[in-house]
Amino acid sequence: MALLSLFSLFLCFLLLLSPGISTNSEGNALHALRSRISDPTNVLQSWDPTLVNPCTWFHVSCDSNNHVIRLDLGNCNISGTLGPELGQLKHLQYLELYKNDIRGKIPKELGKLKDLVGMDLYDNRFEGEIPKSFAKLKSLRFLRLNNNKLTGSIPRELATLSNLKVFDVSNNDLCGTIPVDGPFAMFSMESFENNKRLNGPELKGLVPYDFGC
Repeated sequence: MALLSLFSLFLCFLLLLSPGISTNSEGNALHALRSRISDPTNVLQSWDPTLVNPCTWFHVSCDSNNHVIRLDLGNCNISGTLGPELGQLKHLQYLELYKNDIRGKIPKELGKLKDLVGMDLYDNRFEGEIPKSFAKLKSLRFLRLNNNKLTGSIPRELATLSNLKVFDVSNNDLCGTIPVDGPFAMFSMESFENNKRLNGPELKGLVPYDFGC
C-alpha cells in the first residue's frame, strides 16, 4: 500500500513537472534566438534566461498552459539570423518578424510548427530558397515572404496547404513558374510581381515546372 502511494506521488510530480520542462525548452529556444540577434534599441531586454517561464517576456504571448503561441518582433529594428532552434516552439501560432534586417536562410525547421497560422517574414534580407518543409504547415493561413532576396522556385508542395488564404512572395528573385493548384488558383498576380525570373503560371505538360531556374 505504501509503495502504491509513493508511486502515485511520483506520477503527480511528473505531471506537475512536465509543463515546466516544455516551457523551459521554449525558453531555451528563444534565448538561442536572442543570441543570434543584434538589438540596438533593447526591445529584448526583458528576455532573462534565468527565468524558466518566457511568458513574462515582452513580445512573447502564451496560452493558459504557458506554451509560447506568439512571437511579435515585427518592426523592432533587430538584425541577425534565424536558427533551427525555432522549430522547438511546437505550439507557436504566429511568427511575426517583418520589417527588420534579418538575413540568411529561412530555417527548414520552421516546418515543424504544425500549429502555425501566420508567418510574416517580409521586408528583411532573407536569401536562399523557400523551404519545402513549409508544406507540413497544414494550419497555415497567412504566409508573407515579400521584399526579401529569396531565390529558387516556389515549392510545388505548397499547393497542398488547403487553409492558405494569403501568400505573398513579391519583390524577390524567384524563378520557374507559379503553382496553379490548390490555394494558388485564387492568388492574384500581385503576390508574385517583381520576380524577374518568374515565368508566370505553370503550363502543365508544356514546360518544366522550374523553367528558367
